[in-house]
Amino acid sequence: MRSGRREFVAALGTAAAYALLPSVSVSGESKMYGLIGKAIAVEGKRDEFIKILLEGVSEMPGCLSYVVAKDPKDKNAVWITEVWDSAESHKASLQLPSVKAAIAKGRPLIASFAEHFTTEPVGGHGLAKN
Repeated sequence: MRSGRREFVAALGTAAAYALLPSVSVSGESKMYGLIGKAIAVEGKRDEFIKILLEGVSEMPGCLSYVVAKDPKDKNAVWITEVWDSAESHKASLQLPSVKAAIAKGRPLIASFAEHFTTEPVGGHGLAKN
């Protein structure tokens, strides 16, 4: 959901609220912005939903990492972990036509949303430390 993923998180209704959080630290350095969310797909539709989430993930400016994972304990659950260079980049991505299309396409495959968290990534494999 770079298109679909972002849209998926946005569909949770939490992404938009999280995007409003400040992205500047006390020291004035820009902070990375992270989201971790769990969605429950309609029975038997998890793989189809995952496919939508993974379409066009490299086409989102400011997205540093987008990981979609199956929950091994729930055959319908999907975890989405995102890292952005800023909350503003995430918010802007929700306006991309490809993301809007992915959200529309994926919405019927979502039974519910479960847990969701915002994070402030500080670094890691593949991420530059801010």
